[in-house]
Amino acid sequence: MRQTELDELLRPSIENMGLELWSLDFLSQGRRGLLRIFIDEAERGVTLEDCERVSREVSAILDVEDPFAGAFTLEVSSPGLDRALHKKAHYERFSGSNIKVRLRTGYEGRRNFTGVLMGVEQEDVVIRDGENEYLFPLSSIESATVVPQLEQKEK
Repeated sequence: MRQTELDELLRPSIENMGLELWSLDFLSQGRRGLLRIFIDEAERGVTLEDCERVSREVSAILDVEDPFAGAFTLEVSSPGLDRALHKKAHYERFSGSNIKVRLRTGYEGRRNFTGVLMGVEQEDVVIRDGENEYLFPLSSIESATVVPQLEQKEK
């Protein structure tokens, strides 16, 4: 089963629980597979109970649909503070955040850029790195992650 089909199969149930299917990955590891599901809730974040509920629901769906040839392990978790950005909506939601971007091919002799995500213009991601501003087409981005800004406690 392709990832898009798996996404379409699981997304409605996860959204009915009031959660967002952030992303999923299926990795084949010999005779066993690994299905990783990342869920989110924009206002309060994800709890252990959320992960347990999604795990039970997804397990039941996959038991009925049986999309994989062999055995697999299911992992459900939050995308974390340093979450990967995959979709246009992800970039829009994290506008104003610091991100790291790796391009599929080099631009000005570089593939890696870090800066403030200024937003999305049509299908381009706008990143400010100091005084420089870059527009990268979404299709040119190999990977992007949020760089967590941890607050410093005053002494």
